[in-house]
Amino acid sequence: MRDVFIVGAGIDAYRPASDRAYADIGLPAIRMALTDAGVAWGGVESTFVSTALLGVAVGRPMLRHLGINAAPIVHVENASASGSSAIGLARDKIAAGLADVVLVVGVDKPAMLPTGQELVGDGAWPGPAAPPIILFALMAERLSREYGWTREDLARVAAKNHANASLNPAAQSKRPVSQADILAAPPIAGMLTKFECCPVGEGGAAVVLASSDAIARLGLDRDRAVRIAASASVTEVHNGGDELAEIEITRQATDEVLDRAGLHIDDIDLVELHDAFSIEELAYLDAMGISAPGRVAKDARAGHFDIGGRCAVSASGGLIGMGHPVGPTGIGQVVEMVRQMRGEAGSRQHTRTRAGLVHMVGLGAVCVMHVLTRT
Repeated sequence: MRDVFIVGAGIDAYRPASDRAYADIGLPAIRMALTDAGVAWGGVESTFVSTALLGVAVGRPMLRHLGINAAPIVHVENASASGSSAIGLARDKIAAGLADVVLVVGVDKPAMLPTGQELVGDGAWPGPAAPPIILFALMAERLSREYGWTREDLARVAAKNHANASLNPAAQSKRPVSQADILAAPPIAGMLTKFECCPVGEGGAAVVLASSDAIARLGLDRDRAVRIAASASVTEVHNGGDELAEIEITRQATDEVLDRAGLHIDDIDLVELHDAFSIEELAYLDAMGISAPGRVAKDARAGHFDIGGRCAVSASGGLIGMGHPVGPTGIGQVVEMVRQMRGEAGSRQHTRTRAGLVHMVGLGAVCVMHVLTRT
């Protein structure tokens, strides 16, 4: 299996739903990524298009605006993990020697198509039928009892990520929100307030992946290339509707991806994490083992997960601050990680960027993770 590198990254700012056509959202991200890589559209040998809400076969009507390219297109839908899954498939194709240059683009608008759960019918659905916010509100209640996490601990997570997002030009939410304002806001479900829930809007993100051979052949800048050291995907084993299944598959995927990368969790300097709700950050960091058992909330209070701390978590603003347009979300996380590792993150630049962990959970549930390292 060959080494695979990210050589180009682009993003169209996430925002609330608008009347823009989806192609006008995806194309700027694609053009930015191609320009950043120094790769012409004609040099792309395969494209993976990640969407979750748009509908059938949306890639070709968008990509044809770039000109003629007969390379294959594959559409990828895996709920919130769609973009992360598309990157994994593109990486595998290059690693296997089936292509040298691959484009991955995610684009979505909140059309909110029916889910498999809705279409299959409640009688045939094996898992819980409650909306995600109810499940994560239940998770918050349960873990707060078990681990002694407080309302202030959850609000601190959201305040950190809103603050990070205020430094990110691509973020949907660019206004810092104080911990006090988060606590004072009316709850949406259980103890979770509106500032602890991610906005679902529209956006586009794209990356260009290349082999080492392609970097040499095309004369690309190897110093700006970021290596995908490992990828892993773990699917939920049905457990009777336990709302903590996402935590278990995060634990499994973390062990698997770090083992493949030959790294330990202590080697990770940055994490871009699925934080659709504030409780998820503490729950998943604990599952990853980034803190000693029982210490994750204490480490968060001490600023260990702030930009400039021991390990910056969701420097982009995370889903809570940056937004969650679904199809491009996992790709947007990788764009942020690439910019951090290149030292191109501006005022949100973290101090150490040797190794980063990208984490997404998709409804159903699947956990997809990537380890990125500096070349």
